[in-house]
Amino acid sequence: MNITFNELRNIKHKLPHGSVKRIADSLSIEEQTVRNYFGAHKISEGGIVDQHIQPGPEGGIVHLEDTTILNMALNIIKQHEEGVSAN
Repeated sequence: MNITFNELRNIKHKLPHGSVKRIADSLSIEEQTVRNYFGAHKISEGGIVDQHIQPGPEGGIVHLEDTTILNMALNIIKQHEEGVSAN
């Protein structure tokens, strides 16, 4: 899947507090690996994610080999927004 780097960062910024830990715990991976997926670069503290960044507008195009983390993040955002609008 291709997504711009800015779109990927915007998704991370929309996540409610504690979501990175929730995703990491669900997948049995380090929190830093989830942060790296969304554009952080602390590879020594987390796993390497399967993504490739090509230069371009909006921070470049990110090709994601595995969208599991992205899909989980989008689900969390959706649930949060539905919960907020229900209140």
